[in-house]
Amino acid sequence: MSMLRTPAALVLENLTLTHGRRAAVHHVSGRFAPGSLTAVVGPNGAGKTTLLRALAGLHRPDSGRIAREGTARIALLPQLAALDRAFPIACRDVVMQGLWPRLGAFRAVPGHERARAETALAAVGLAGFEKRPVGSLSAGQTQRLLFARLLVQDADILLLDEPFNAVDARTSADLLRVVRDWHGEGRTVVAVLHDLDLVRREFPETLLIARDAIAWGPTEEALSAANRLRARMMAEAWAEDAEHCHRAA
Repeated sequence: MSMLRTPAALVLENLTLTHGRRAAVHHVSGRFAPGSLTAVVGPNGAGKTTLLRALAGLHRPDSGRIAREGTARIALLPQLAALDRAFPIACRDVVMQGLWPRLGAFRAVPGHERARAETALAAVGLAGFEKRPVGSLSAGQTQRLLFARLLVQDADILLLDEPFNAVDARTSADLLRVVRDWHGEGRTVVAVLHDLDLVRREFPETLLIARDAIAWGPTEEALSAANRLRARMMAEAWAEDAEHCHRAA
Protein backbone atom coordinates (compact mmCIF):
# COMPACT_ATOMS: atom_id res chain seq x y z
CA MET A 1 0.00 0.00 0.00
CA SER A 2 1.22 3.50 -0.85
CA MET A 3 1.88 6.16 1.71
CA LEU A 4 -0.73 8.90 1.85
CA ARG A 5 0.34 12.10 0.11
CA THR A 6 -2.25 14.64 1.31
CA PRO A 7 -4.32 14.34 4.51
CA ALA A 8 -8.01 14.48 3.67
CA ALA A 9 -11.13 15.43 5.61
CA LEU A 10 -14.87 15.39 4.98
CA VAL A 11 -17.16 18.06 6.41
CA LEU A 12 -20.94 17.70 6.79
CA GLU A 13 -22.86 20.97 6.87
CA ASN A 14 -26.50 20.68 7.99
CA LEU A 15 -26.81 17.55 5.84
CA THR A 16 -30.21 15.99 5.17
CA LEU A 17 -30.63 12.90 2.99
CA THR A 18 -34.00 11.48 2.03
CA HIS A 19 -35.64 8.42 0.50
CA GLY A 20 -38.81 9.74 -1.07
CA ARG A 21 -40.46 11.88 1.61
CA ARG A 22 -38.68 10.28 4.56
CA ALA A 23 -35.54 11.83 6.02
CA ALA A 24 -32.88 9.14 6.27
CA VAL A 25 -30.26 11.52 7.69
CA HIS A 26 -31.53 14.62 9.43
CA HIS A 27 -29.59 17.94 9.64
CA VAL A 28 -26.22 16.43 10.55
CA SER A 29 -23.14 18.63 10.89
CA GLY A 30 -19.62 17.57 11.78
CA ARG A 31 -16.19 16.68 10.45
CA PHE A 32 -14.29 13.49 9.72
CA ALA A 33 -10.81 14.81 10.46
CA PRO A 34 -7.77 13.99 8.30
CA GLY A 35 -6.38 10.59 9.22
CA SER A 36 -9.24 9.81 11.59
CA LEU A 37 -10.63 6.33 12.21
CA THR A 38 -14.37 6.68 12.83
CA ALA A 39 -17.12 4.15 13.43
CA VAL A 40 -20.69 4.99 12.41
CA VAL A 41 -23.19 3.16 14.60
CA GLY A 42 -26.91 3.32 15.33
CA PRO A 43 -30.19 1.43 15.17
CA ASN A 44 -31.46 -0.26 12.03
CA GLY A 45 -32.90 2.38 9.72
CA ALA A 46 -30.75 5.11 11.25
CA GLY A 47 -29.35 6.24 7.88
CA LYS A 48 -25.86 4.77 8.20
CA THR A 49 -25.58 3.25 4.73
CA THR A 50 -27.30 6.24 3.15
CA LEU A 51 -24.75 8.53 4.79
CA LEU A 52 -21.85 6.43 3.50
CA ARG A 53 -23.26 6.48 -0.04
CA ALA A 54 -23.63 10.24 0.16
CA LEU A 55 -20.01 10.61 1.31
CA ALA A 56 -19.02 8.55 -1.74
CA GLY A 57 -21.03 10.80 -4.05
CA LEU A 58 -23.70 8.17 -4.78
CA HIS A 59 -26.64 9.80 -2.97
CA ARG A 60 -27.51 13.43 -3.58
CA PRO A 61 -28.16 15.59 -0.49
CA ASP A 62 -31.69 16.89 -0.09
CA SER A 63 -30.29 19.91 1.75
CA GLY A 64 -26.99 20.95 3.26
CA ARG A 65 -23.74 19.77 1.74
CA ILE A 66 -20.67 17.57 2.01
CA ALA A 67 -17.34 19.32 1.53
CA ARG A 68 -13.88 17.85 1.07
CA GLU A 69 -10.89 19.54 2.63
CA GLY A 70 -7.91 18.98 0.37
CA THR A 71 -7.62 16.93 -2.79
CA ALA A 72 -8.70 13.37 -2.05
CA ARG A 73 -9.72 10.15 -3.73
CA ILE A 74 -12.62 8.32 -2.08
CA ALA A 75 -13.30 4.58 -2.23
CA LEU A 76 -16.39 2.75 -0.96
CA LEU A 77 -16.64 -0.83 0.26
CA PRO A 78 -20.34 -1.74 -0.14
CA GLN A 79 -22.10 -4.35 1.94
CA LEU A 80 -21.12 -7.88 0.98
CA ALA A 81 -24.55 -8.58 -0.51
CA ALA A 82 -24.01 -5.83 -3.10
CA LEU A 83 -21.64 -8.04 -5.15
CA ASP A 84 -23.35 -10.26 -7.71
CA ARG A 85 -21.49 -13.51 -7.13
CA ALA A 86 -23.45 -15.24 -9.90
CA PHE A 87 -21.80 -13.07 -12.57
CA PRO A 88 -19.02 -15.06 -14.30
CA ILE A 89 -15.92 -13.05 -13.45
CA ALA A 90 -12.51 -13.99 -12.10
CA CYS A 91 -11.06 -12.61 -8.88
CA ARG A 92 -8.27 -10.66 -10.60
CA ASP A 93 -10.83 -8.94 -12.84
CA VAL A 94 -12.86 -7.87 -9.79
CA VAL A 95 -9.75 -6.37 -8.22
CA MET A 96 -8.87 -4.55 -11.43
CA GLN A 97 -12.27 -2.85 -11.35
CA GLY A 98 -10.66 -0.70 -8.68
CA LEU A 99 -8.43 0.76 -11.42
CA TRP A 100 -11.35 1.99 -13.53
CA PRO A 101 -11.65 5.47 -11.96
CA ARG A 102 -8.03 6.14 -12.96
CA LEU A 103 -7.57 4.09 -16.14
CA GLY A 104 -11.10 3.90 -17.53
CA ALA A 105 -13.29 0.82 -17.88
CA PHE A 106 -12.37 -0.04 -21.47
CA ARG A 107 -8.62 0.58 -21.64
CA ALA A 108 -6.13 -2.26 -21.68
CA VAL A 109 -4.63 -2.78 -18.22
CA PRO A 110 -0.82 -2.42 -18.23
CA GLY A 111 1.23 -5.32 -16.92
CA HIS A 112 2.42 -3.45 -13.85
CA GLU A 113 -1.20 -2.75 -12.87
CA ARG A 114 -2.03 -6.43 -13.22
CA ALA A 115 0.89 -7.11 -10.91
CA ARG A 116 -0.58 -4.64 -8.40
CA ALA A 117 -3.85 -6.56 -8.49
CA GLU A 118 -2.04 -9.81 -7.74
CA THR A 119 -0.11 -8.12 -4.92
CA ALA A 120 -3.40 -6.86 -3.45
CA LEU A 121 -4.88 -10.36 -3.56
CA ALA A 122 -1.85 -11.71 -1.72
CA ALA A 123 -2.11 -8.92 0.87
CA VAL A 124 -5.60 -10.08 1.86
CA GLY A 125 -4.75 -13.78 1.89
CA LEU A 126 -5.92 -14.69 -1.62
CA ALA A 127 -2.62 -15.45 -3.34
CA GLY A 128 -3.22 -17.92 -6.14
CA PHE A 129 -6.89 -16.93 -6.51
CA GLU A 130 -6.34 -14.73 -9.57
CA LYS A 131 -8.30 -16.95 -11.97
CA ARG A 132 -10.83 -18.33 -9.48
CA PRO A 133 -14.45 -17.43 -10.33
CA VAL A 134 -16.13 -15.20 -7.78
CA GLY A 135 -19.02 -17.63 -7.46
CA SER A 136 -16.72 -20.26 -5.98
CA LEU A 137 -15.70 -18.08 -3.01
CA SER A 138 -17.00 -18.26 0.53
CA ALA A 139 -18.43 -15.13 2.18
CA GLY A 140 -15.13 -14.50 3.95
CA GLN A 141 -13.11 -14.92 0.76
CA THR A 142 -15.47 -12.60 -1.09
CA GLN A 143 -14.97 -9.89 1.53
CA ARG A 144 -11.21 -10.33 1.24
CA LEU A 145 -11.61 -9.85 -2.51
CA LEU A 146 -13.51 -6.59 -2.04
CA PHE A 147 -10.76 -5.34 0.27
CA ALA A 148 -8.20 -6.18 -2.43
CA ARG A 149 -10.19 -4.04 -4.87
CA LEU A 150 -9.97 -1.17 -2.39
CA LEU A 151 -6.23 -1.64 -2.02
CA VAL A 152 -5.54 -1.00 -5.71
CA GLN A 153 -7.64 2.17 -5.60
CA ASP A 154 -5.05 3.67 -3.24
CA ALA A 155 -7.69 6.11 -1.94
CA ASP A 156 -7.18 8.82 0.65
CA ILE A 157 -10.62 8.29 2.23
CA LEU A 158 -11.98 4.76 2.78
CA LEU A 159 -15.70 4.23 3.40
CA LEU A 160 -16.54 0.75 4.71
CA ASP A 161 -20.12 -0.51 5.01
CA GLU A 162 -20.27 -3.35 7.56
CA PRO A 163 -16.82 -4.66 6.58
CA PHE A 164 -16.78 -7.51 9.11
CA ASN A 165 -20.39 -8.63 8.82
CA ALA A 166 -21.11 -12.33 8.05
CA VAL A 167 -17.45 -13.34 7.88
CA ASP A 168 -15.47 -15.70 10.09
CA ALA A 169 -13.27 -14.56 12.96
CA ARG A 170 -10.00 -15.14 11.10
CA THR A 171 -11.15 -13.08 8.12
CA SER A 172 -12.31 -10.30 10.44
CA ALA A 173 -8.93 -10.25 12.17
CA ASP A 174 -7.01 -10.19 8.89
CA LEU A 175 -9.12 -7.41 7.41
CA LEU A 176 -8.96 -5.41 10.62
CA ARG A 177 -5.18 -5.42 10.20
CA VAL A 178 -5.66 -3.85 6.77
CA VAL A 179 -7.83 -1.14 8.34
CA ARG A 180 -5.15 -0.51 10.98
CA ASP A 181 -2.56 -0.18 8.22
CA TRP A 182 -4.70 2.41 6.42
CA HIS A 183 -5.07 4.36 9.64
CA GLY A 184 -1.35 4.09 10.31
CA GLU A 185 -0.65 5.58 6.88
CA GLY A 186 -2.77 8.60 7.76
CA ARG A 187 -5.75 7.75 5.60
CA THR A 188 -9.23 8.75 6.71
CA VAL A 189 -11.39 5.70 7.44
CA VAL A 190 -15.14 5.71 8.12
CA ALA A 191 -16.81 2.37 8.87
CA VAL A 192 -20.43 1.43 9.53
CA LEU A 193 -20.36 -1.18 12.31
CA HIS A 194 -22.69 -3.04 14.67
CA ASP A 195 -20.25 -4.66 17.09
CA LEU A 196 -19.89 -2.07 19.86
CA ASP A 197 -17.15 -4.06 21.60
CA LEU A 198 -15.10 -3.89 18.39
CA VAL A 199 -15.84 -0.19 18.06
CA ARG A 200 -14.67 0.52 21.60
CA ARG A 201 -11.53 -1.56 21.10
CA GLU A 202 -10.40 -0.37 17.67
CA PHE A 203 -12.07 2.92 16.69
CA PRO A 204 -11.03 6.12 18.50
CA GLU A 205 -13.92 8.19 17.12
CA THR A 206 -17.62 7.33 16.79
CA LEU A 207 -20.65 8.92 15.17
CA LEU A 208 -23.80 7.61 16.88
CA ILE A 209 -26.69 8.33 14.56
CA ALA A 210 -30.44 7.79 14.70
CA ARG A 211 -31.20 9.86 11.62
CA ASP A 212 -30.13 12.80 13.79
CA ALA A 213 -26.57 12.80 15.10
CA ILE A 214 -26.88 11.72 18.73
CA ALA A 215 -23.17 12.06 19.49
CA TRP A 216 -19.96 12.50 17.49
CA GLY A 217 -16.57 12.40 19.14
CA PRO A 218 -14.35 10.14 21.27
CA THR A 219 -15.84 6.67 21.30
CA GLU A 220 -16.33 6.20 25.03
CA GLU A 221 -18.21 9.50 25.25
CA ALA A 222 -20.29 8.91 22.13
CA LEU A 223 -21.31 5.42 23.30
CA SER A 224 -22.33 6.43 26.81
CA ALA A 225 -25.37 4.67 28.22
CA ALA A 226 -27.36 7.90 28.03
CA ASN A 227 -26.55 8.40 24.36
CA ARG A 228 -27.38 4.81 23.45
CA LEU A 229 -30.70 5.07 25.30
CA ARG A 230 -31.53 8.29 23.45
CA ALA A 231 -30.78 6.63 20.10
CA ARG A 232 -32.98 3.66 20.95
CA MET A 233 -35.85 5.88 22.07
CA MET A 234 -35.62 7.94 18.90
CA ALA A 235 -35.70 4.78 16.78
CA GLU A 236 -38.80 3.53 18.60
CA ALA A 237 -40.56 6.82 17.84
CA TRP A 238 -39.89 6.82 14.09
CA ALA A 239 -42.97 6.99 11.89
CA GLU A 240 -42.26 5.62 8.42
CA ASP A 241 -45.05 7.70 6.89
CA ALA A 242 -43.85 10.97 8.43
CA GLU A 243 -43.88 14.04 6.22
CA HIS A 244 -40.74 15.37 4.55
CA CYS A 245 -38.51 17.38 6.88
CA HIS A 246 -38.88 21.16 6.73
CA ARG A 247 -36.75 22.19 9.73
CA ALA A 248 -35.09 25.55 9.17
CA ALA A 249 -31.37 25.47 8.53
